[in-house]
Amino acid sequence: MRMENKTIKINGINIFYREIGDQSKTTILMLHGYPSSSHMFRDIMDELKNDFHLIAPDFPGFGFSEQPSRDKFNYTFQNIADLMKDFTNELGLEKWVLFMQDYGGPVGFRMAVAEPHRIQALITQNANAYEEGLLDAWAPICRLWDEPTQENKDAVAIKMLGIETTKFLYQEGAKSPVNIGPETYHLDQLALDREGNREVQLDLFYDYRNNVKDYPKWQHYFREHQPSILVVWGENDPFFGTIGAKAFAKDIKDIEVHLFNTGHFALEEEYESIAALTKSFIEKRV
Repeated sequence: MRMENKTIKINGINIFYREIGDQSKTTILMLHGYPSSSHMFRDIMDELKNDFHLIAPDFPGFGFSEQPSRDKFNYTFQNIADLMKDFTNELGLEKWVLFMQDYGGPVGFRMAVAEPHRIQALITQNANAYEEGLLDAWAPICRLWDEPTQENKDAVAIKMLGIETTKFLYQEGAKSPVNIGPETYHLDQLALDREGNREVQLDLFYDYRNNVKDYPKWQHYFREHQPSILVVWGENDPFFGTIGAKAFAKDIKDIEVHLFNTGHFALEEEYESIAALTKSFIEKRV
């Protein structure tokens, strides 16, 4: 069984996605974070391919998906969530388990709130839904929310969009940075360096404030619908603290929380353990 690398046009936008596994089995929809792409799921998809049907798309402006101009696509998390909803419809998916990392959270939680009947379970790998989970590293972005001046935009671009920060996101907090392949952050940086991508990312950084505003909506969904949730968290993540990982237990009764001695991209070092937990979790509940 080999990974299939596909592209499909959704609302006029070419969306790249990876797919592997038997379509008759439970589908796991895997939504990537910043500044990554479906590439971040390559190892865990290989681990789970015999047990599940796995699909991992790249968001517009990320990875190998098309980057439409900002006058043709408004880069907000709501619009990406709507696009991913249309993506699942085009693929004929009816229900799925959501596996979310970082930016995948604001996309996936919106999808869950809009269509709770399609969600069989949730898995969050450093995908935050509680304000207390936001650490001090968010300070420059928070200043942009308060004052969207050109000066603050430039400050965020300098802080967040260069190769040193991309590398930092992979290596900071890692149990052993030598475990992190350099192709990870260099591949992400190639996408960040595309013409026009700076403005795309700044749009999303600014729009992230609306994710924080929507946290209460997501938490209401948790309380009302009580989805089973598996929390697998890199406890040394400089952006999302473990208090955010544990906070899901305030609203969801059927929860497993596992903290790993690694960073933001926990799958780089712990994909085997997280794959085993994912398999056990889904087999018990779906």
